[in-house]
Amino acid sequence: MERLNLPEYAFRTKTEGGKQLIFDSIRKKFVVLTPEEWVRQNFIQYLIQEKKYPENLMAVEKQIRVNGKQRRFDLLIYLKNGQPLLIAEFKAPNVKITQDTFDQVVRYNMALRVERVVVSNGLQHFACEVDYPNNSYTYLHGIPGYCERCRIDFEGQGFS
Repeated sequence: MERLNLPEYAFRTKTEGGKQLIFDSIRKKFVVLTPEEWVRQNFIQYLIQEKKYPENLMAVEKQIRVNGKQRRFDLLIYLKNGQPLLIAEFKAPNVKITQDTFDQVVRYNMALRVERVVVSNGLQHFACEVDYPNNSYTYLHGIPGYCERCRIDFEGQGFS
């Protein structure tokens, strides 16, 4: 698979029925290794190992109902209280991420009221924080770590 703009991680892979598979530690099973899946698995490991997001608060490729329609998200990360914190959409490395792509992902996720949205093709990564009262978003300079978010939660509750 193609080298990505992420640290390198070790993965369990195997070939079965002529298809290359990769073990997804969140779904606890082997899945077909497509270019998009390669990006997803590397980015998940980046979030776990570098940004300290808890693996047990992640959901991968789950169906949800948004505005009466069935949708599927690539990755959703929750806070410990069950509130969605970050949603990510992954594309294959050869898929260019345009402003239209990013706008579409943000609009789609407005119904979920997720604070942070990430879009990555493994080579380019974009993150934003959504401002629901003003129906807008602001690009972030990098992806905040989970502990940074925890500190914000505590500060908002009168802890320091």
